[in-house]
Amino acid sequence: MSTGDKTSHPLGINGLGRIGKLTLWNNLLTRRFDRIIVNTGREVGKSLDDLIQVIETDSTYGTLGRFLHGYTGKSEIKVADADQAILEIDGITVKILREARNPKDIAWRKEGVRLVVETTGQFLDPTVPADFKTGGLRGHLEAGAEKVLASAPFKIKDKTKEMPDDSVLLVHGINHTDFDPSRHHVISAASCTTTGLAHMIKPLLENKETSHILTASMSTIHAATNTQSVLDSVPKTGASDLRKNRSVMNNIILSTTGSAKALEKVMPEIKRVGFMADSVRIPTSTVSLIILNLTFHTPLDTNGEPVITHLLLNDIYRKAAEGSQKGMLVYSDRQNVSSDLIGVPAAVVIEGHESHTRTGFINLPPETLASVGLPADAEVQIPVTHAKLFGWYDNEYGSYVNCLGELTAYIAGNMG
Repeated sequence: MSTGDKTSHPLGINGLGRIGKLTLWNNLLTRRFDRIIVNTGREVGKSLDDLIQVIETDSTYGTLGRFLHGYTGKSEIKVADADQAILEIDGITVKILREARNPKDIAWRKEGVRLVVETTGQFLDPTVPADFKTGGLRGHLEAGAEKVLASAPFKIKDKTKEMPDDSVLLVHGINHTDFDPSRHHVISAASCTTTGLAHMIKPLLENKETSHILTASMSTIHAATNTQSVLDSVPKTGASDLRKNRSVMNNIILSTTGSAKALEKVMPEIKRVGFMADSVRIPTSTVSLIILNLTFHTPLDTNGEPVITHLLLNDIYRKAAEGSQKGMLVYSDRQNVSSDLIGVPAAVVIEGHESHTRTGFINLPPETLASVGLPADAEVQIPVTHAKLFGWYDNEYGSYVNCLGELTAYIAGNMG
């Protein structure tokens, strides 16, 4: 389903936080659904006008009107039915449900919703039943939806349980065509970092010279999120990471990321690579940076020079941006700073100006030579190239929500 194509059934969105509101904005922009049903699960502010203000303003991306129409345009939110909280935004009907917080109690069946985008971040375990005491992803199915798409990676709390057969982790442009409508009912769109990282890795695995990755590591220099404390706070009972409760405004904070593990789910070929990942939180509102370190076994050309250079890597990304990953990966030779990438609609933007490589040689010791039947005094040198690559991604709207929107459209268009 492409931009402009519409589906006959409404889209459900659970939550109106950062991803929830921006998912609403994305679907107002792409106009793929005539009706959108948003569940807040409670009253917002003191009146419907307060809710409208939440929808139409954003500290990072500006007003909804400017987002949809530019600085000269205007988007008017009309109240079609105040009692039922039905709004009309640019010709699209948006109804707000405020009664139920537990997914199983949301009126999806009554509203004709078949597909729900779960954005609260509270319901991420595909193994818990619909009637789980604090709620669960499967509650959306119990409430009448046919598919639920979580805007975050699955988190299975009981480590003895395996991923259910009807659940799948998908990244648009990587493995989204693995979606099987007859089988998959609970879907995760992974994370913003996994999405950007997957699109950085994909063209390298598809290129003969760079497909043999020996080791890999990444750090994401990540913008702040609402899971962090504005000011220092007291950690919860049993908390193991005290840094999460330190002020987001005043600190650079070392953190963790599950993006490397999630990457194995969407790109199984990466399992053979020793991959490490970590995160560093910084006090900015959006746009994050993947610093990707890779080690390759590199062939030498006829002059004895390494084939893998920063020029080759940049050329691979340039071709991917113009070919198989067009619209998902952007190659840039500009000297960017993070604010330049706010709202840029791409899974990742390669900072080609900073790509660089170094090649060295591993000398095999005598015992290794002997183990493969070579003379101990033989000289065997293996050329190894280390590469450092940089990829920007707008972890809120530009990268993640855009990719989430494309995945939503694909699922909706293939539900039958």
